[in-house]
Amino acid sequence: MADDLYPLKFQPILKERIWGGNKLKTVLNKPSTLSNVGESWELSDVEGDVSIVANGSLKGRSLKELQQMYGKDLVGLHNHKIFGDKFPLLIKFIDAREDLSIQLHPNDELAKKRHNSFGKTEMWYVMHADEDSNLIVGFNQKITSELYLKHLENKTLPEILNFDKVTSGDAYFIEVGRIHAIGAGVMLAEIQQTSDVTYRVYDWDRVDAQGNERELHNDLAIDAIDFDMSDDFRVQYSKAHNQSNKMVNCPYFTTNYMHITKPLKIQNDHDSFIIYICVEGEAKIKTGNLMESIKKGETVLLPAVISSFEISAENATLLEVYV
Repeated sequence: MADDLYPLKFQPILKERIWGGNKLKTVLNKPSTLSNVGESWELSDVEGDVSIVANGSLKGRSLKELQQMYGKDLVGLHNHKIFGDKFPLLIKFIDAREDLSIQLHPNDELAKKRHNSFGKTEMWYVMHADEDSNLIVGFNQKITSELYLKHLENKTLPEILNFDKVTSGDAYFIEVGRIHAIGAGVMLAEIQQTSDVTYRVYDWDRVDAQGNERELHNDLAIDAIDFDMSDDFRVQYSKAHNQSNKMVNCPYFTTNYMHITKPLKIQNDHDSFIIYICVEGEAKIKTGNLMESIKKGETVLLPAVISSFEISAENATLLEVYV
């Protein structure tokens, strides 16, 4: 049965957001009639938003069905033992026409207790940034909970936030408990635990088309913020060509940077699926007699049972992700 498995693509799940723009449609070629498209969920096992296969003989099957059908052959023995038929990662592209809300995510313990969910450790890879665009990550000074609450009450929270000017290729590791927001003009790829739990603490006092402010979650958030985190959120990594360059290695996922200019033979010895996210150019993935292309803005899942394959490109940049 595992012989049926091959590199899998999925139908993007597009999300309209108050802060969304049009780059996902115009730059990444995501088809949609929605306006203000803020997110494209590329690979998701979030309840109500489970990805559907878009290519090959399994087209039309859901990611959940695949996990039930193939188990360890899809995700790896270790992942199957830990997660069962729950896929552990959520992959997105995000386009911010306006600043996102100031937010954070709870850790596994709080998320399980309050929402029966995983926590939401995540990372960002910036694909595009307009001139002078920023990401908000952490605070610009040592902050206590008392000082934080004072600024929150006075609607002066931005005064104590850290604004980082960004450009294409910048990468950030966003641990649970860290205040953050994506700034206007930024389009990025996001890798995260499978969770849709977000605590929104400040939304720039904006309202929707009906004049309503979005819900804030400050009662929940205050216990989830880690005020003692170090400022080690910027990811430093090599951009050496034709190899996997380590970016983030945490208990929830490993992400590598790959710039490919020639055919590469890859051995999967991770006991895990491998996800490739194309952030620039176009590459081809060959498994046996099958060839699958992956273009900028596309994501492909290689089942764990595929132990060796070849990636070729003249000039492509991929993010390589596994657990």
